[in-house]
Amino acid sequence: MKVRSTTSPVRASHYGSPQALDRVFSALSDTTRRGILERLRDRESTVSELAQPVAMSLPAVSKHLRVLEGAGLLLRRVDGRTHFLMANPEPLSQAAEWIERHRRFWEGSFDRLAKLLEQPIPEPKLKPKKTKPT
Repeated sequence: MKVRSTTSPVRASHYGSPQALDRVFSALSDTTRRGILERLRDRESTVSELAQPVAMSLPAVSKHLRVLEGAGLLLRRVDGRTHFLMANPEPLSQAAEWIERHRRFWEGSFDRLAKLLEQPIPEPKLKPKKTKPT
């Protein structure tokens, strides 16, 4: 029984890299791929089991699986000729950390802006005009 993490090697230390995050967000941008991950949330499945509920060919489903694997979101276990897939939550955790870091920044920025806007606007001090002697 052989377990491999992805078809294209993605090391755990690279999940937080900009390119790895791009792959994760790109993989998650498709409804079919998100559905596949949902079905793999609780248990591993074969490629055929994953293809059953979607109205597309096995090669099309395999293409989606390759995208998910390339993003590090799937783990594949091969037992003879049968391929079993399971979700790998680590890249999702890295993406969630990135989102949370930016959410905190923007919420803090909006809070500071709201406080600034709530302050009364000070009246401008007018300088007396100098008159020229005639």
